[in-house]
Amino acid sequence: MEPDQQAQAVHRTGVPTYVVESVVALLVVLLGVVVIAGSWKLGSGWTSDGPGAGYFPFYIGVILCIAGAGVLVQGLMGKNRNHEIFVDSEQLKRVLSVLIPALVYVLAVQFIGLYVASALYIALFMIILGKYSRVKSVVVAIAVIALFFMMFEVWFKVPLFKGMFDPLSFLGY
Repeated sequence: MEPDQQAQAVHRTGVPTYVVESVVALLVVLLGVVVIAGSWKLGSGWTSDGPGAGYFPFYIGVILCIAGAGVLVQGLMGKNRNHEIFVDSEQLKRVLSVLIPALVYVLAVQFIGLYVASALYIALFMIILGKYSRVKSVVVAIAVIALFFMMFEVWFKVPLFKGMFDPLSFLGY
């Protein structure tokens, strides 16, 4: 490593790993509580025919709570807490540059369907993140989606979700 890179690695700022571990452990405990509450409503006790519908989920919720509480205690009070930075701003930007478009894609599928949203997603991803030419990106996106359309709709006769607006309805599928 060059001296500049070493200096940058030493001066990273961000959230320590033990804090992230503690937050995730708290979420696991919360999930366990939700499972326990749901199984309690289903009937988590023993009935005349055997275990109630919520019997086994109840104990899975208890296990989740115990495991999450153990990790939480280790994360907050353990002597070997990991103080390294979990993610710095540059790494977070890279993750968000993939995560945010993926979330937008999932929302777009609801409105314009799987085929159109996927074509846009592939083309824009290639153009923006891959730095490919617009023509090449659009050609690849259309080719991939046309192949998937032929494979699912025509050959396998498995219709995929077309969205609320169904922009491909003119194809008769």
